[in-house]
Amino acid sequence: MRFEGEIYMMIEKVTAEDASELLSIYEPYVRDTAITFEYDVPTLEEFRGRIISISSKYPYIKAVENGEILGYAYAHAFKDRKAYDWSVETTVYVRQGRHGRGIGRLLYNELEKSLKSMGILNMNACIAVPEKEDEHLTDDSYRFHLKMGFSLAGRFHKCGYKFGTWYDIVWMEKLIGEHDSHPPAVRFGQWAINSDDAY
Repeated sequence: MRFEGEIYMMIEKVTAEDASELLSIYEPYVRDTAITFEYDVPTLEEFRGRIISISSKYPYIKAVENGEILGYAYAHAFKDRKAYDWSVETTVYVRQGRHGRGIGRLLYNELEKSLKSMGILNMNACIAVPEKEDEHLTDDSYRFHLKMGFSLAGRFHKCGYKFGTWYDIVWMEKLIGEHDSHPPAVRFGQWAINSDDAY
């Protein structure tokens, strides 16, 4: 929870009932930006299914202020092989017009705590980046992840095509635990959707 004047911003577990509001946050990123490489906005049913599937194993959280969802973040499988259990890919989206208030930072901090508690050791982020910033894509996400303690792991060139432009991606990583020779098994599933309980 964060207090700002008379307003409390809460971090809560996402539920299936949040799908419509979360999709309204995601839609302009699909329609107007190259931040996501999706071309078509998912249907509400498809988006709800994604939420349920992801949260069956990983944390999926939202920032709520005065009853309005201002952003959301989640982790999902980095790769589907057993040896990758201790690594995740992370995602965060903030409602358009609400940037600059620390919402993304708050969500990522809470997401990291949740991932640590389940035994995750590596947070990875796949980020679209332009050769030159344009109206559809800037380096803001890359700079945000640097501020959150991520470091550059690699860059893939001209691998995403959207709005008539070829975009690069970068992979960034943050190590959040000790890589022992016998790591404890990851505790999947503790955030499965079954209530509206807050974290």
